[in-house]
Amino acid sequence: MLVTARDYADTLGLLALHGMEHEAYGAHAGAGRARKLAQLLTRSRWMRRYGRGRAFDLAAAHGSNDLALAASWLRIPAVNMFDYEFATLQHNIGCRRARKVLTPDAIPLERLERYGVTAAKHDPYPGLKEEYYLADFEPDPGVLERLGLDARRTIVVLRPPPDVSLYHRRSNVLYPMVLDHVGRREDVHAVVLPRTAEQRRELSASELPSLVVPGGPVDAQSLIALSDLVVSAGGTMNREAVALGVPVWTTYAARLGAVDEHLMREGRLRPLTDPEALELRKRDQAGERIRRDPQLLVEKILNAA
Repeated sequence: MLVTARDYADTLGLLALHGMEHEAYGAHAGAGRARKLAQLLTRSRWMRRYGRGRAFDLAAAHGSNDLALAASWLRIPAVNMFDYEFATLQHNIGCRRARKVLTPDAIPLERLERYGVTAAKHDPYPGLKEEYYLADFEPDPGVLERLGLDARRTIVVLRPPPDVSLYHRRSNVLYPMVLDHVGRREDVHAVVLPRTAEQRRELSASELPSLVVPGGPVDAQSLIALSDLVVSAGGTMNREAVALGVPVWTTYAARLGAVDEHLMREGRLRPLTDPEALELRKRDQAGERIRRDPQLLVEKILNAA
């Protein structure tokens, strides 16, 4: 198995942190549609050159259009995975070129048919992908000390909105209100995990005394598991908190997907409309975790070969 990656947010740093060998090429194109298209074509061509002559049996990705195009050009069977169904441009490329499309079973086939997904192509899996890859995860208690956090305070993990995503262009006015609310509390340590270098620079220049902005990649799963609550404007960190049994609020401003709708109905994810509604207190016990067998996902992926 070979792994490819692009230089976006902390992706390359996290791969190094977890000791995963990889080939890196390209960077995120930013918010413009034209630049995104140009970068998509450039990186897809690189991946085609990278894959030519290597006798790959399968290409698997979670939301990568680059891999979908390269695999199609090389006639390699592809698996397309995602857990948010309203990224229209992305899915019109990835789903139509995939042999199998894997999503959480909360997403109904009816929402995928416009991307060319049929019942034969759709292979849903129970629960959240995070419940599979975090099944055997146990947090490293040293992460709090490494970040200089006071465990006697309420530990809050914050994730900014994905401002560069085509499906998330609506201004998120709630997020800066949350920052201001938690960042001034003396009984709180609020760790903000930025998505981009620009976000990191802006947050580091903040004068809010309770904010902690790491200078680079951190063991976010351990931090989430040991925190008292999570407030995130994006999907993966929300679902990791759910999978780890940590209270989580979402400030997501775009159209809700079926997974978030399902989690809200279950009370495992809470929508936030007012920062004052946050329950800023220490957790008195660990939350319930759902651990699923990763082998199920592995078999579903390999069945596409």
